Parts: sequence; structure tokens; C-alpha cells
Amino acid sequence: MPKIRVLIADDHALVRSGLRALLAVERDIDVVGEAADGAAVIEPCLRLAPDVVLMDLTMPGRGGVAATAEIRQTCSKTKVLVLTMHEDECYARQALLAGASGYLLKKAVATELLVAIRAVHRGERHVSASLGSALTDTPPARPNAPAAAPGTISPREREVIGLLALGHTNAEVAARLHIGVKTVETHRMHILEKLNLHTRADLVRFAMEYGLLAAS
Repeated sequence: MPKIRVLIADDHALVRSGLRALLAVERDIDVVGEAADGAAVIEPCLRLAPDVVLMDLTMPGRGGVAATAEIRQTCSKTKVLVLTMHEDECYARQALLAGASGYLLKKAVATELLVAIRAVHRGERHVSASLGSALTDTPPARPNAPAAAPGTISPREREVIGLLALGHTNAEVAARLHIGVKTVETHRMHILEKLNLHTRADLVRFAMEYGLLAAS
């Protein structure tokens, strides 16, 4: 039986080597490559065609969510299993909306990681039990409601929100929208002020609740 071909994307070399060592002893799993950031994972996906990518969320340059969305567009047969420290439903929802097949916390035991890899390879979805509600269709209630409705933001600000919520950096948003980085920073500041948002997690919740991710 062919082995499950796994590619590891994480910006910490020790994490990558630890995962490689863990998976090396499994007879049905073969680690075929590594990547240190979200931008660098696309090329080996195209070249190596892994079955599963273990994807960290927080990496320099392009984040894991944006990389997940691109993998699903360019390497449609490759499944993405997010492996992260972020125990927050909004991040899980964000990753699943981008096309991830699973969302697993790094504090999980090794046996759950193996179960998750095999599950997403079979075409199933695997989410850490503590984040199971991220699979529901109804977004979680936001503790601090925005002070303004979506109608108060401009079409350009909607585009900026959608891209930032997917994990793109200011520079990547600027390149995609053909505007300056300073302009993106200004839009971001105005958006947070208008909507009474304070963190990226707040921005993600808002974008998901009002359907702005699809616009990006």
C-alpha cells in the first residue's frame, strides 16, 4: 500500500525535526519535504505532490491560512492539516474556510496527530475536541460588538479586511490590490477604529460573520 506523503511547514527547525522523527517510525507515513514559511511551501507542493501538509498558522511572510488557500487552489489533491498553538475557534474557522481538512493543537498527544493525518488523508475532517464547535455553521458571538455596521466601510476597506483576515501581510495585501504598503496600513488603522476592533482575531471574527472572506 502506498505511504501517506507528508510535507511539514513550520518556521521552527526544532519543531520540523521533531515531527519528522515522530513520523519516521510510522510504516504508512513518509515525510517528503519541509518548508519554513507559508510562501516557501507552495513550490514543494507543486513539485512533490504530498498527500498531506502539516501547516503551522503563524509563520513569517505569508501565514498558514493564506498558504492553505493557495495550496487548495493549485494542488487540489493535497490535504492540509493545521498544527498550531492557537486554541481559538475563530482561527479554526478561518483555516477551515480556507480549505484545511483539519485543525489540531500542538499540545495534542502524538497519537492524535497520527489519527488526524490518517483521517484527513482518507478525506475526513479532524478538529481538536476542544474546538469542535468550529464545525458549526453559526459563528460564535463576539464579546465586543463592532461600533459600526459593515455598510460604513468602503469597498476598498472590505477588500483589505478580507485579505488581512486570511493571514496576508500588509505587503502582500498591497501587492494584490496594487496600492502602497502605507496605504494598506492607513486602511487597517481606519478599519479598526471604525469597527471598534483591537486584534487580528477580532478582525477575523468580523470578516467571517459578515461574509467578507469570500470577497478576498
